[in-house]
Amino acid sequence: MTRSEALSHAARHYDSGAFHAALSRRIALRTESQNPQAEAALRHYLSDEIRPALHALGFTTEIVENPVAGMPPMLIGERMESGGLPTVLIYGHGDVVNGDEHNWSQSRSPWELHIEGDRWYGRGTADNKGQHSINLTALASVLATRGSLGFNAKVIIEMGEEVGSPGLDAVCTRYAERLQADLLIASDGPRQRAAVPTMFLGSRGALHFRLRVANSFGARHSGNWGGVLANPATVLANALASLVDGHGRIRVNGFLPPPIPVRVRELVGKLEVGADDGDPPLSQGWGEPGLSDAERVYAWNTLEVLAMQSGNICRAISAIPASAEAVCQLRFVVGTDWLNARELLLQHLRREGFDNVDVTIEASGNATRLDPDHPWSRWAEASIATTSGKPVTILPNLGGTIPNECFSTTLGLATIWVPHSYPNCRQHAPDEHLLGSVAREALQIMTGLFWDLGVSGRAIHNALHTAAPR
Repeated sequence: MTRSEALSHAARHYDSGAFHAALSRRIALRTESQNPQAEAALRHYLSDEIRPALHALGFTTEIVENPVAGMPPMLIGERMESGGLPTVLIYGHGDVVNGDEHNWSQSRSPWELHIEGDRWYGRGTADNKGQHSINLTALASVLATRGSLGFNAKVIIEMGEEVGSPGLDAVCTRYAERLQADLLIASDGPRQRAAVPTMFLGSRGALHFRLRVANSFGARHSGNWGGVLANPATVLANALASLVDGHGRIRVNGFLPPPIPVRVRELVGKLEVGADDGDPPLSQGWGEPGLSDAERVYAWNTLEVLAMQSGNICRAISAIPASAEAVCQLRFVVGTDWLNARELLLQHLRREGFDNVDVTIEASGNATRLDPDHPWSRWAEASIATTSGKPVTILPNLGGTIPNECFSTTLGLATIWVPHSYPNCRQHAPDEHLLGSVAREALQIMTGLFWDLGVSGRAIHNALHTAAPR
């Protein structure tokens, strides 16, 4: 049997409606990890949906409890064909953000896979049920055609990615030997453009922090006390403006990244951002000057104010508010001094005269980036280009943040991400959808990638292990 026959098998599987049927079952499960009532659905997705699918592919599986109390379990699967073969770890997450049922248009339900033209609507179609379903289906096409994978495969599926992947790093640490592999192949996030096959090699990091200003005596009448009492909302607004200006430029020196590496600039400098139908218009003059739009998204840091609150915006009263707070987010690339973020913020605020602003770091995850010229990177690019017949867009890192640190740092793996969504997929929003045309192409791309891993992966595995220092 040949590579082309495996690709044809994947296409026939899509055309037959079998992929739609499997994804439809998975979308119907309300796996909202932000919902305390979803515990049973989160476990059911692993035990009754993913586990049988993996068993059909010859995997052994175990559902492991989360080391973080109250957080959902994870599934680990293994199919070991030979000790001398390369080993791939495949990751996905089965949880979704809240369905937000009442805000979907045209009476669509987030829990029903609904096709309109090329769009497959449903919560999780893009993030991430559709994506890891494509990858598992691709494994099945290779097995059906060749009779074996030609490599060892391991799988980890978590159910808490949308709440920050609690316990994932601890599970990777606890089961490090069991999860050891040559590389990670996973899918999440969007392609750079809908029609362009894309791979990214890491992600920007994310740092969430909260700023708060409060007085000790409560709200006071704005007429009787205005002009002699500091207004927390005014103080906070100006503190925020000292961090990021009115054009989106970061003003905290410690929050800026090192200069963009030449190879990164070569890969992303000329990419178009916001060029697909339905993408929002880009804000002219916004962000770091002297950079292309793609460099701002994939090669630089951004500081965003996510939420602000002071007083009662719906029923404002004539009073100086007692407090004000804001939640901010720094998205950052490799080389940023994010571990010292709180001290950097406090030093900056003191210099600007805002000694009374409290800073709390709430969540963080490191930036990661595999060398674009790593042998596994070049192998994956060649495979995807062969299957699709198109040039492959290579992003050194995703503009967003995924738990890649668990795999690249904790497990020490080369990480290859092949996204199957697209920028306008409405991920995390009402009317989330997957493009059927992209899904069909992705089934063939991943089938080709896994086929090639069974053919040429051993040579790369052997070369890297021979070159590794003893």
